[in-house]
Amino acid sequence: MYRFLLSRQWVILTLVAVLLIPTMIRLGFWQMHRYDERTARNDLVAEALGAKPVPVESLTAPGKKITPRERYRTVTAKGRFDTENEVVVRRRTNSNDKIGYHVLTPFVLDDGKVLLVNRGWIPADAPSQTDYPEVPAPPRGEITVTGRMMPDETTAASGIKDLEGLPDRQIMLIDSEREAARLGAPVLGGYAVLTSPEPENDTPELIGRPGNEDAALNFAYAVQWWLFAAAVPVGWWFLVRREKRERETAEDVGTAPAEPAPV
Repeated sequence: MYRFLLSRQWVILTLVAVLLIPTMIRLGFWQMHRYDERTARNDLVAEALGAKPVPVESLTAPGKKITPRERYRTVTAKGRFDTENEVVVRRRTNSNDKIGYHVLTPFVLDDGKVLLVNRGWIPADAPSQTDYPEVPAPPRGEITVTGRMMPDETTAASGIKDLEGLPDRQIMLIDSEREAARLGAPVLGGYAVLTSPEPENDTPELIGRPGNEDAALNFAYAVQWWLFAAAVPVGWWFLVRREKRERETAEDVGTAPAEPAPV
């Protein structure tokens, strides 16, 4: 009755179905793993953003790496901006996906240590990419700043290549150790994204709060893969039953007695 399952066509079809089921199940678990990772990151970000501001030196020190739990923590610092050693970070976009620069200004604390402060985004409106752009000045004198802590940038994490031979006072990645060597001063690990005081005339444009990653999509994809896995044996059995009916019908037609021709 089911001898056709031993044919070459049906053996191949059955093997494909057998291979598809565990593959789809694994893909579903992989999506659930991604869902758990994104949910955990969202929880960390929410926890960090909701924490009370702390003095910057309670979270970081020269040479220290900012951990995922410390990322986005709000910190405060008292000192003054050093605009003479200010640099711009190339190929950065704003909320409207326009390409420009981030303004990175050393902030000298009262004890002589330096906190790198990302003051925000400015457009790339210089005559050429080799010219230093016009950068609005920060407040003068001793002030207190507030910002969100961020880890040093790397090519692996950001996808941005660290190019060499750049124009003067232009960089690709924010690296506190490299800036410490350039400045010849003790630079705190990581950097702060400025949140206050807000700039005059809304420039540089402050960098917005980080949003949550959409983990719900990964959950939906996991369920989808598992439904596909469940549908494979159902579809295989449906094809088997259809093939069986078609063969039985063909046999009935072949064995039916021929009617006499009309006279």
